[in-house]
Amino acid sequence: MRLRTAAALTAMTILGAGTAAVAAGRYASSFALKPSRDGAEPEPPLTVHAADDTHVTLTRTLASARPGVYGLTGDGVHAQVGEITSTAPDSVTRRLRHVQRGALKPGAAVRLTPQVYAGDPREALGLDFSEVQVRGELGLLPAWFIPGARDVWVITAHGLGTTREHSLVVVPALHRCRIPVLDITYRNDPGAPRSPDGIAHLGDTEWRDLDAAMRYAVRHGAQRFVLYGWSIGATMALRAADHSPLHNRVSGLVLDSPVLDWRSTVREAAANHGVPAPLLPLGVRAAEGRTGLHAARITDSADPARLRVPTLIVHGPDDTLAPWGPSRHLAESRPDLVSLQAVADAPHAAMWNRDPESYEEALRRFLTPLV
Repeated sequence: MRLRTAAALTAMTILGAGTAAVAAGRYASSFALKPSRDGAEPEPPLTVHAADDTHVTLTRTLASARPGVYGLTGDGVHAQVGEITSTAPDSVTRRLRHVQRGALKPGAAVRLTPQVYAGDPREALGLDFSEVQVRGELGLLPAWFIPGARDVWVITAHGLGTTREHSLVVVPALHRCRIPVLDITYRNDPGAPRSPDGIAHLGDTEWRDLDAAMRYAVRHGAQRFVLYGWSIGATMALRAADHSPLHNRVSGLVLDSPVLDWRSTVREAAANHGVPAPLLPLGVRAAEGRTGLHAARITDSADPARLRVPTLIVHGPDDTLAPWGPSRHLAESRPDLVSLQAVADAPHAAMWNRDPESYEEALRRFLTPLV
């Protein structure tokens, strides 16, 4: 009897540990598979110390002291901040470029985001656009179409923790080049259909929504297109260029902060949200089980031998979510097709924010021979 009791207690302990491990893995994986709209790389909230028509003073942190142009968002407010004008031991003052919504009031809690603009292209940029519907395999996908004179379109796909508003940072530069832009949503975005399991697949299934956008573009006059993605949007672009029946219409790729090693991104997303290091491997295994991903999945499209078109990669060594080593490897392996623009001191998917002028000049040089 004592032996049976001991065996039962041991089995219950093992089952309990197994259940806890499964729960811990699901929790750790959720930060990549169900990313928060607060951003893929969370930062501590900032307090507005003071604000006037031209400047805003914020809590001093590593994030608030980064150079560049960022969105500043909080409850009922969205603004754009620029260069740092002064610092103090506990605060930093930045140029206030524009308050798009609400008001910045002392004491308000805000956060910096690479998503500089809020609203549609007319509200945010003063540009004419059409709200269109792309028919994907799960249903209708809302998209913004900003017209241009050329027959080569740019199709944009945002990344983890952002929305199609993030893509608006490059729309003015594309508009100056007279390039039509189709700025898409995809499964699990606000207003778009949910995936059957309700989680992200890090580009492995989402690319089919980008493929649907390519088919929409052809039906509406595009002869060719450049696929432009951030984060997993860049992963989607690579997979669409590799697997889409319309791959021969792809003129080029622009990959900003691409996720080329999904396992590293799952680990880093969890670590950035405070998940202890011993639980990170459980998060990767849970992501494999929940999505059907495996080691070579997704990364096969980043095989240098499979690249067919000119590609601009904009990435930096300070990205803590998508390691830039694979980007550097891809560029070094295919110098005939790949240009790498390295950007220092910029978080994930914030390469434009660090230095908009340099970014847009590199983009202009890349796109000119393609359009």
